[in-house]
Amino acid sequence: MSAESKTFEDIRAAVLSCHKSCTLQDKMKFYDSWAENYDQDLAILDYTAPCVAANRISSHFSGDREAAVVLDVACGTGMMAQQMKRHEFERFVGVDGSEGMMEVARQTKLYQDLKPCMLGEEPLPVLWGLFDLVVIVGALSVGQVPVSVVRELCKSTKPGGYVCMTTRGNQDNLEYKAALEAELKQMEGEGLWSCVEVTEVEKWERAVSEKEEGYIPAETSWTGPRCFQI
Repeated sequence: MSAESKTFEDIRAAVLSCHKSCTLQDKMKFYDSWAENYDQDLAILDYTAPCVAANRISSHFSGDREAAVVLDVACGTGMMAQQMKRHEFERFVGVDGSEGMMEVARQTKLYQDLKPCMLGEEPLPVLWGLFDLVVIVGALSVGQVPVSVVRELCKSTKPGGYVCMTTRGNQDNLEYKAALEAELKQMEGEGLWSCVEVTEVEKWERAVSEKEEGYIPAETSWTGPRCFQI
């Protein structure tokens, strides 16, 4: 089926089949096969995550954008970097578990480096304390990246840097979202970072779950590692 002829129901069926994948390796194979049409398909879902996150980053980041080094975790096809490029960010390192997705990201020519990593099974393949900004958009949800990865995001960020992350607020993700919020609060209590902002987003993308209709909500969180005060 060509990308032009796909309908919302076609995309919905594909996403649900991915969610039913038994192992992380199965999911990566699915993403490998989806990479070529991924951006077009998510446009049909009205997927707003990269645009919303990039806008929030732009509203908070006051440093030198051209010099800032950005770690794009679960970078996929590079949608987040493309949005951040519009806000004058220039230097990107991408990490993803799907070789197919990273090949599409490579074609954007926005990334200085792209590194394979099965998030949750392997440590982030980067030096700690290197990045001015770490982003993970769309991947912190049930069946994808485990909550424990947020500690590695913190370690990857320079003192005084930022982490921007998103998670969905649909029914299937509520338990995961609660666990993520508990971990972030625990880390704040440990003095690892402080919360800068939590932005509620009413229309994140069109719902694909059999239990929901319309659009699902989400939230974007901003944190400053190592108790950086805003």
